[in-house]
Amino acid sequence: MKVLVVNAGSSSLKFQLFDMENESVLAKGNCEKIGLDGSFIGYSVNGVKKEIQTEMPNHNVAISLLMDLLTDEQEGVIKSLDEIQAVGHRIVHGGEIYTDSVLIDDEVLKELESLKPLGPLHMPANIAGIYACKEAMPNIPNVAVFDTAFHAQMPKEAFLYAVPYEAYTDYKVRRYGFHGTSHKFVSGEVAKLLGKKVEDLKIITVHLGNGSSIAAVQNGHSVDTSMGFTPLAGVPMGTRSGDIDPAIVNFIAKKECLSQAESDNVLN
Repeated sequence: MKVLVVNAGSSSLKFQLFDMENESVLAKGNCEKIGLDGSFIGYSVNGVKKEIQTEMPNHNVAISLLMDLLTDEQEGVIKSLDEIQAVGHRIVHGGEIYTDSVLIDDEVLKELESLKPLGPLHMPANIAGIYACKEAMPNIPNVAVFDTAFHAQMPKEAFLYAVPYEAYTDYKVRRYGFHGTSHKFVSGEVAKLLGKKVEDLKIITVHLGNGSSIAAVQNGHSVDTSMGFTPLAGVPMGTRSGDIDPAIVNFIAKKECLSQAESDNVLN
């Protein structure tokens, strides 16, 4: 079984094609600067890397070019798209709706659209990637894998903020946590290395990259994590401020005459 995994960002699209019989990577790469000048595809097969300069005005074009590349006589690794049996999408936000991976249908797409306000920087691109894959491969099932799902079982004392309770009941303002796929995988690997069951362990997992987060994993479940309502919270990151005194936002906004959107941009 061959599975294409897609991580669609606002101006990028990372991908890997797996052969699940032996869990090997057949091809991987990234489409960068989608919708911008100087767009290109980075492509790697068997450790051999190459960069292809090409115009990509949107995600649909990026996916179409990717499909052409995977099936190319010289550069490709499959003879036709029929060899791909499923597409997996990394989706940043599942809200309180999705606590596990799910097969994407029209109802799921509608629910994902409703979650855009919770992830305005990531969700539109994630959804665009789904539509692009469905258009390029209409008969292949698409599966959503959520960054927030692993943290969905956090207790209320961990996910509620000290703000009026109506902010949660009316607007779903709470700690969601992110990088869930990473924290789940890493905690499982720790258990393997220790020769124990993850259900018997208490583990601190740390995801370090341009975005970083920490999680407390008890008996295989996330019980607390550093990221919050958005991925902006927690430890300082490559461009994100992490946790700061919330009064700083209004203070700097007044001093610099910044709008709400401009303040958000500064912090991110």
